[in-house]
Amino acid sequence: MIEIDQVSKSYGDRRIVDRLSLTVGAGELCVLLGSSGCGKSTTLRMINRLIPTDEGSIRLGGEDVASVSPEALRRRIGYAIQSIGLFPHWTVEDNISTVPRLLKWPEARVRDRVGELLELFRLDPRSYSGKYPHQLSGGEQQRVGVARALAADPELLLMDEPFAAIDPITRDALQAELARIHQTTGKTIVFVTHDIDEALRLATMIAIMDRGQIVQLGAPLDILEHPANDFVRAFVGRQGLGLKLWSVRKIADRLQPGETAEGEPLPLDASLGDALSAMTARHTDRIPVCDAEGHKVGVIALADLSR
Repeated sequence: MIEIDQVSKSYGDRRIVDRLSLTVGAGELCVLLGSSGCGKSTTLRMINRLIPTDEGSIRLGGEDVASVSPEALRRRIGYAIQSIGLFPHWTVEDNISTVPRLLKWPEARVRDRVGELLELFRLDPRSYSGKYPHQLSGGEQQRVGVARALAADPELLLMDEPFAAIDPITRDALQAELARIHQTTGKTIVFVTHDIDEALRLATMIAIMDRGQIVQLGAPLDILEHPANDFVRAFVGRQGLGLKLWSVRKIADRLQPGETAEGEPLPLDASLGDALSAMTARHTDRIPVCDAEGHKVGVIALADLSR
């Protein structure tokens, strides 16, 4: 758990973060969302003490981060950024194992951890361990960067617009990968972005920031359906709101149980947007739905999307 209590940060006369309070529970993926200059990246850097706070306190697992040495704190926190920052003359294995080797893990444990993470990110260890960053695509480099941040199994993962410089197709794949990894590992993540669609896709909770303060905190669906004020309403976008709602609402909410249909089923946790896409691609108005074990449990129909 991360607890931010009345934290402020100023540069000269300009207050970047203004008495901000936020609690992120264990296993949450909290997205700090806002326009450039709203204080979201500054907040992230105060959590791992890359910059000091002016006021307030930040606690990680109940312990004030100011009472922990920066080195010890950063071993408990993974950090992934837009520029990736891989060491160009080190192999993928050496890059991922940076922190475990600093912690003097046994070499066999280091190798096992590197292999485990590469497999988690769907990179074949036999093919990728010995490669250098310049031999990787941008998406592969970003995967390695996030794997490095997770290498020592940190309590908390901080991600500062990690996919912003990636092309749209690769970015979509990386977002799906992160969502899968969060579900697999249950890791607590604080993720910074200015992209509302990225936030809606990834977050379990969203903190919308403006002028250094949180103006609304809630689940993605709550923020779309009940914006707190005109700023939030404008930020999430009046145009295309229906499509955004379809991207958040799940098939499970509109299922017709016991019904049947032909074709490959979609999972219960797929979005209504996924269902519409599948119907369009298959030229049908009914799609079968399956549970986590792959058993068909019903259908979703085109009419269900607008219910």
